[in-house]
Amino acid sequence: MIFPVIASVFLIIAVVCFLNLTPQQITDDINSVISKKPNLRDRARSLRSGKKKKGLGARLNYLQSALKACGKESKFAVACSSALILFAVGAVAAVLINNIFLIPAFSVAFAMIPFIYVKNITSIYERQTKEELETTLSIITTSYVRSDDIVSAVQENLPYIRPPLKDCFTAFIGDALAVSSNIKRAIKKLKAKIDDEIFQEWCDTLIQCQDNREMKDTLQPVVAKLTDVRIVNNELNTMMSAVRTEYYTMVGLVVGNVPLLYVLNKDWFHTLIYETSGKMVLGVCGIVIVITYFFMLKFTKPVEFKR
Repeated sequence: MIFPVIASVFLIIAVVCFLNLTPQQITDDINSVISKKPNLRDRARSLRSGKKKKGLGARLNYLQSALKACGKESKFAVACSSALILFAVGAVAAVLINNIFLIPAFSVAFAMIPFIYVKNITSIYERQTKEELETTLSIITTSYVRSDDIVSAVQENLPYIRPPLKDCFTAFIGDALAVSSNIKRAIKKLKAKIDDEIFQEWCDTLIQCQDNREMKDTLQPVVAKLTDVRIVNNELNTMMSAVRTEYYTMVGLVVGNVPLLYVLNKDWFHTLIYETSGKMVLGVCGIVIVITYFFMLKFTKPVEFKR
């Protein structure tokens, strides 16, 4: 059993060396397969509906853009290459324990490891962005209501803006003063740099203020939504942590029952490990764990404001 596996590993290495595959090339190939380039009809439908594209390809594109904003874009190519390698490692591990029904669960679980690491990096960046966004928009809005000039409002508060938002507003000042005097155009470019619904609503309101100065009073209520979302997430954090802990405990109990059966009843353990019916049960349990993990992430993620 071990010799075919070793031969397969060396064959994969030979193919990689022969084709001169690089992490960036593997990443481009994965993106081209998963995310199709939208045609004109898809773009028009997306603009009419106002909904963001969902799916695996959209999620990968989001992770890539988030890493680029963090200055760690190279890690995405490494993550894609590692995921492809670990996908094969998971399949090999299932074959080594002589249970082909675990190949789907092992392959997906192993391939998820690099993206879980990438997600943790982007989560830290997102949390820092949201924390700074509340303070930054508040002081800029206060200055703008007083001075009635968004460029000067950003300029006078620029020393107090911290990363990762400082680069975005510095670029906004450069666009407004050096590139073009069109303030609306500069605000639209600023809006595209931060993926946050409340920030984008603030930018839309700011654009309207350029034509109607009385709209300035509507900026503070928009900024207040950031505080409301933060308070709600803080209140739900303990509850969501308990749900995640309960889920991991249940998964641990399911996995831990396998070696426990060896102590309690060796006949059941033998059936579960060596019989076809037992292997199928393990395969189904593995797939259920992987699927429920995605649902757990979906239902325990922080609350986000949606317009």
